[in-house]
Amino acid sequence: MSDAVFTPGNVALARPVPSAATPGRRARPHLRGGAAYALVGPAIVLMLLMLIGPLLGVIALSFTDYQLGAPSFAWIGLANYQEMFADRTFWISLTNTLTYVVVVVPGSVVLGLGVALLIQSGTGLRAFYRTVYFLPVMATLIAMAIVWEFMLHPQFGLVNGLLRSVGLPAHGWLQERDTALLSLCVIGVWQALGFNMVLFLAGLVSIPKPLYDAAEIDGAGSAWSQFRLVTWPLLGPVTVFVVVITGIRSFQVFDTVHVLTKGGPSKSTEVLIHTMYMEGFEFFRSGYAAALTVVFLVFVLALTLIKARLTARQVHYS
Repeated sequence: MSDAVFTPGNVALARPVPSAATPGRRARPHLRGGAAYALVGPAIVLMLLMLIGPLLGVIALSFTDYQLGAPSFAWIGLANYQEMFADRTFWISLTNTLTYVVVVVPGSVVLGLGVALLIQSGTGLRAFYRTVYFLPVMATLIAMAIVWEFMLHPQFGLVNGLLRSVGLPAHGWLQERDTALLSLCVIGVWQALGFNMVLFLAGLVSIPKPLYDAAEIDGAGSAWSQFRLVTWPLLGPVTVFVVVITGIRSFQVFDTVHVLTKGGPSKSTEVLIHTMYMEGFEFFRSGYAAALTVVFLVFVLALTLIKARLTARQVHYS
């Protein structure tokens, strides 16, 4: 708006009049900023209290000789880490954990994808098969571990009974060094298969059907050709997510080890989290257990960064 001002020369000059909305526009960014901080404030406080705060506490505790229940502690610098890297048990548990991850991740991913393809290609009972394969995910793992303990029992277990019926020798699957870790890996694959199957089913459902028709017109009529040219490339983002999540979950294996073997026999199934548990809650060496926790978190963080990097590169072909 403007007011007309008449000069002696009878020339009208326009004089701008300040708009009533101008002060409001200047104030809005400040109001918006304040409202934004007020809205994210509770989330930031919860993150500090429940995530960042405990993490910093664990890192600080790893530089002390604190023992659970002790009235005082002393700062000892890197002594816990030096002891850890010189400890044979740590390297055994790290090796067993990596072995478990190397076996469980590809096994559960490949079988999960295979089951998802079979269910998706079927015409009936899809809901039934999805439920059956997803049951291990919903069931309490400790209870299922006890069931596996009976199945793998050396005398009256179902597995050894089947082996004897076909003339093969029985084994003490959880009592022998050569088979204990492999048995836990089989249980891990069985437990992770259903979760991976559901993720792959979600990816398969999102693939447009006309792409298969176009591939068939171009000469890719076989199921393998369509899988190689259409299904597998379009499952790129889902596959990356499944592999990384399965890897993180495999690093966190504890329940089956604690219930079935307790790290034995002769530490052949000792894993990182079980070592952390033993040091922190059996031997009450909280400072040393915190150092183990920091190393464990480094591995998990590395997997998370790999996932973020691959996701940022947009691994898909749609």
